[in-house]
Amino acid sequence: MEPVFTSVRLKVAVLFLLTIRLTTDVTEAMEVTSSGPQTIQKAQGETVTLGCTFTPGPQDTGELDVEWSNVRPDMTQKDQLILSYRGGEMHHYGDPGVSKRLNFKADPKQGDASIFLTNVRLTDKATYQCKVKKVPGVDMRKVTLVVMIPPSTPKCWVKGGEEKGGSVSLRCQSSVGSTPLSYTWSRESGGALPATAIQDTHTGELLIKNHTDGNIGSYVCEVKNAVGKGQCKYALHAYNPTNKAGVIAGAVIGALLLLLLLLFLIWLLICCCHKRRYEKEVQNELREDAQAPESRPTSRPTSRASSRASSLRSVLAYRTHPGVHYSSVRKNLPSVSESGPSPNFNGERNGRSQPTAPGEGRASLKYDQKFGYAV
Repeated sequence: MEPVFTSVRLKVAVLFLLTIRLTTDVTEAMEVTSSGPQTIQKAQGETVTLGCTFTPGPQDTGELDVEWSNVRPDMTQKDQLILSYRGGEMHHYGDPGVSKRLNFKADPKQGDASIFLTNVRLTDKATYQCKVKKVPGVDMRKVTLVVMIPPSTPKCWVKGGEEKGGSVSLRCQSSVGSTPLSYTWSRESGGALPATAIQDTHTGELLIKNHTDGNIGSYVCEVKNAVGKGQCKYALHAYNPTNKAGVIAGAVIGALLLLLLLLFLIWLLICCCHKRRYEKEVQNELREDAQAPESRPTSRPTSRASSRASSLRSVLAYRTHPGVHYSSVRKNLPSVSESGPSPNFNGERNGRSQPTAPGEGRASLKYDQKFGYAV
């Protein structure tokens, strides 16, 4: 029994020594000791530091080798090496636009392989890996960088009216900013929001039901995300409700008057068109009925002869015709009774017509269609 007990004690002792040896090996191996956050959120344009401090083990006597890489989301693609430290020299790789903004924070030989990236951009969003190797020890650490845009100064306004007894909707909206954005309404005086108020942190709306004078005051809306915040103010009032029935009646009456005016203008336009058409038709009919005038012989008597002919026409009330000469001497005319035969004139002497005796050759009269009477 004694030999068996001795054998068991020997086995336990050996296992204890092996456990201590393994624990010592793990503890003294290369270890990256950075304890910062695995995900870092930064605003666009800021400077970010990606930590990677390390402690080599007693057996890690090889040359120090540090590599920073951009880890590809697709596991089938090779990671992009961006910065390394070998043999006491630093080397940049990849895009020059990133390389010139990237550098080591301190001397890696001092156990700090952290890097800083200035003026971060949205395209810098990625997962970065720090790998420290000193033969035979090796360790690594990954850090995810998220670049965001801070929210712009929001705009505050009220949608609808601010009438008493109704619902008031206060709105708050930021035009620029990386999601998620969170909106919070509060009273500038620090008091509590109205009991009937309901706010939506995603849309930025503050809905106040049954609005009263007690809700009057200045309200502040604050919008924020992980990298920044902004705020705006709105002064809320309470107005007496308007006479909606009167407004509706006025709108209806105005619409009817506008319609009547439009109909009147259309009627005037139609009447004007009909009047123009009628005048045009009358002119056309007059042109069709009128006959072309026939040419008549004309003579231009002297002003004295014309004056005498005018006096003779006024005395005799007789219509003259162009081409027919009348005597201007009244005494040469014989006295003729109304029932007696009319004297005949034939011949001329010194430009004047001479009367013909009743028994002497009387010229025959013929109807002339040109003048419309017998000549």
